[in-house]
Amino acid sequence: MSHDYKFDAEQAADLLSVLANKRRLEILGLITGQEWSVSALANEVNLSQSLVSQHLSRFRTAKLVDVRRDAQTLYYSCSSEAILKVLATLDEISQSGSLESKTVA
Repeated sequence: MSHDYKFDAEQAADLLSVLANKRRLEILGLITGQEWSVSALANEVNLSQSLVSQHLSRFRTAKLVDVRRDAQTLYYSCSSEAILKVLATLDEISQSGSLESKTVA
């Protein structure tokens, strides 16, 4: 079965590059549900605030997150329907076991 997809391959590769990190996927999964500060995210994913900030910076550059400032604190969230679909697809694939390692003969 052949599909005639019309997406921009370069743009898709850039997005997949941003998403191709376990920690960034964890963070993205959290911020799609609610707003999080950097310090709260750092505690939740057990990373330094500096490293979490670097991951969030990648999201900001890719325009995947919403940012709200309250005094000195930045709060991050993601309300992108496209990202929600990507995460739902990853969840579906994960639940079906399709990502399990397979031995190549």
